[in-house]
Amino acid sequence: MQLQSYLDRLGIWYHLSHHPRTYTAADLAQQEHIPGHQVIKPVLVEADGRFVLCALPASHRINIDKLKDKLHADSVRLADEPTLQEVFDDCELGAEPPIGFLYGIPTVMDESLCQDERVTFQAGNHEAAITMSLKDYRRVTQPEVARFGSHI
Repeated sequence: MQLQSYLDRLGIWYHLSHHPRTYTAADLAQQEHIPGHQVIKPVLVEADGRFVLCALPASHRINIDKLKDKLHADSVRLADEPTLQEVFDDCELGAEPPIGFLYGIPTVMDESLCQDERVTFQAGNHEAAITMSLKDYRRVTQPEVARFGSHI
C-alpha cells in the first residue's frame, strides 16, 4: 500500500492495527478504544476549483464559513463519492488516509488535533488503522494548521 511504503521510506514509527470493518471515524475510535478527538477524519473539499484535504477530529465537523475564510476561497464544497474514488484510487471509499501529500493535495489540519500526542486514522481500508505521534503526522503531512472545525 502506498501509505505504509511512504511511512517506511521516511523511517516513521507507526502502529498498524486491524479491527472489524468501520465506516466512520467515530466507529474507528470505538473499535480502537480511544477518544474521538484522537481519530483524524479526512474530508476532501473543492475550494475555488482546487482540492484541499481537511483533517479534523472524529468529534468535529467542518465550519464551511471558517474554512472559506482560511482558504481565501469564494466557494468551498464537499467532494462527491465519484471524485473521492478518482482521487484516492488506491483506497476503499471512506477509508482515505488524512495525508494529502500522498496525492498531490495540500492538507489543512484543524488546530484542535494539536491537543494530543498521538493520532489514529484509517489506513486506506475499513479494517486497518495507523496510529502515530502527532509530531510525525505533521512531519509527513506538512499541513497548514487552522481553526475550521466545530465540536459535534
